[in-house]
Amino acid sequence: MPKIKTKSAAKKRFKLTGTGKIKRQHAYHSHILTKKTKKQKRNLDHSTIVVKANQKQVLDCLAMR
Repeated sequence: MPKIKTKSAAKKRFKLTGTGKIKRQHAYHSHILTKKTKKQKRNLDHSTIVVKANQKQVLDCLAMR
């Protein structure tokens, strides 16, 4: 059986924490920033955890399941 390749897009977008949770960045923080408020841009700047409903899909893309 050949090894399963990791999806390159997922490799760039997700990181695993030490406890096994999956970190991600917020969307809508890369362009068209002039119409967004300072508060909105500041809140989008932080990383967050992938919700439980999507964890299985992300782990499949990372070939870790």
